[in-house]
Amino acid sequence: MTEKILIVDDQYGIRILLNEVFQKEGYTTFQAANGYQAIDIVEKHSPDLVLLDMKIPGMDGIEILKRLKAINQEIRVIIMTAYGELDMIQEAKDLGAITHFAKPFDIDEIRAAVKKHVKVGS
Repeated sequence: MTEKILIVDDQYGIRILLNEVFQKEGYTTFQAANGYQAIDIVEKHSPDLVLLDMKIPGMDGIEILKRLKAINQEIRVIIMTAYGELDMIQEAKDLGAITHFAKPFDIDEIRAAVKKHVKVGS
């Protein structure tokens, strides 16, 4: 069964980039531009792993993370932040995020992290 990855970012370019990368790797991908879309996708499709940007207008990354964990405590979430948002990173990790990347990120590092963490639960 193909692992499912949800990409949550309000920046279209980043969603498209990550989507393309992970589709090429053979994952089933979903995209969300905001928290409401992300929650909807998690409820309907139960992705194995979520790449979550922390700076999203409206419902921010911490709130999205809390809600995703409320739906599925086991869901694996990797967060993406602007450089230096240490408080937010720590709070996200306390809420169960597995690792984080600062933007601009290295796509190969993200690929490696996804590969490593998506296999853990399958």
